[in-house]
Amino acid sequence: MNYAQLLFPDFSLILCGFLVCRYTALNRTVWEQVESLVYYFLFPVLLFHSIVKSPLDLGAASSLIGAGLLLGVSGIALAYSLPHLPLLGRHIDRRDHAASAQVAFRFNSFIGLALAERLAGAQGLLLIAVLIGVCVPLFNTGAVWPMARHAQRGFARELVRNPLIIATATGLAANLLGFSMPVWLEPTVTRIGAASLALGLMAAGAGMQFSMLASGKTLAVAVLGIKHIAMPLMAQGCALLFRLDFLQTTVLLAFSALPTASSCYVLAARMGYNGAYVAGLVTLSTLLGMVSLPFALGVLR
Repeated sequence: MNYAQLLFPDFSLILCGFLVCRYTALNRTVWEQVESLVYYFLFPVLLFHSIVKSPLDLGAASSLIGAGLLLGVSGIALAYSLPHLPLLGRHIDRRDHAASAQVAFRFNSFIGLALAERLAGAQGLLLIAVLIGVCVPLFNTGAVWPMARHAQRGFARELVRNPLIIATATGLAANLLGFSMPVWLEPTVTRIGAASLALGLMAAGAGMQFSMLASGKTLAVAVLGIKHIAMPLMAQGCALLFRLDFLQTTVLLAFSALPTASSCYVLAARMGYNGAYVAGLVTLSTLLGMVSLPFALGVLR
């Protein structure tokens, strides 16, 4: 399979977003509103629709769910351990680490859903939607906890108001209860989903920043190394441990190698941390995804 050709549509949209934001009147102020539209409305609709449109067999998906949760816990534990590692820890600023640890394990859902559909059609879309559904609460908890602890703020409110958690929870419940989307509503929801992917990818490109990458190089190398090397390798181990079939393994490997979530820097800035530094890490992660995805899907698989 030609992975460069497979990934080109997603990364070309990211590049378009970057160029439009930097060189036209549609600047960062405009794209912040686009991000809000996608995050709070378009993407939750896509996530809900992806989960409810195909019957879900929890028994068949239980191995994939278990592998995804083990992968997530392992990634969070590895990211949290960085300041405590010999030699490495003393070169890491604890406050920057609290804001940046999330980069090591969170994922860009827009790229994930677009990629899964091209890899395996509707079944791939359903499987990665299930992974998103079970991992978003875990990863959001892992992202918020160190910042809340350092800033002495509660994090329960951040979790219960998260639109992705709400969409996936309601989608899973509706699927298990046998709900199906009305035929007359299907075209509208499908178009909303298509819009969310295109705008979400362009918004990720518009948010790319390079200015703050000169500081905290040790931390940057560590969290990006976990994200783009350790996570795919651990995903392969989880697939073997849970005896996943070829399709489930493909989806898990793609999931593990995705660039980090573009909302990482938004969360860091909102909680009073160095959002510009985290934005730089998100930018590098987006670019490294062009290497880690072919590595996971072409080499490890």
